[in-house]
Amino acid sequence: MTPRRKRAAIIGGGLAALGIVAALVLNAFQSNLVFFFSPSQIAANEAPRDRAFRVGGMVEEGSLKRGADGLTVQFVVTDTARTIPVAYKGILPDLFQEGKGVVAQGRLGADGVFHADQVLAKHDENYMPPEAAEAIERAQHGEMPSLAGTMKPQP
Repeated sequence: MTPRRKRAAIIGGGLAALGIVAALVLNAFQSNLVFFFSPSQIAANEAPRDRAFRVGGMVEEGSLKRGADGLTVQFVVTDTARTIPVAYKGILPDLFQEGKGVVAQGRLGADGVFHADQVLAKHDENYMPPEAAEAIERAQHGEMPSLAGTMKPQP
């Protein structure tokens, strides 16, 4: 084999190996990909029936029902237009409560119930440190904070 053909064979083998590695990485990425759907999209049959996905929205007020074992819960997720019942067995996050945001990951059953494997509570996006909230509240009531002792006299 001439040096030119040997170099071409090495380059061709390297490109083939790179293609195989890229195909394996993309396949692994696609199998771990989890999409998000709203209850309205699920009602419109846009969600997959054969693979896991995430559903998100607000936990409907008065919909939380706990099982006798303490781990099984059922609740309803809404996007204010449509609702979907969710069943979950496990420990709920501390921030989980009715009227708050939630994201559940799992599969949609043939009975129309979303069977969650994981439940994530969404925190309030409008979080503010207590000191800042207190200052805003005082400003709304017309109370200006005292600046005495905080300003230095100008020479």
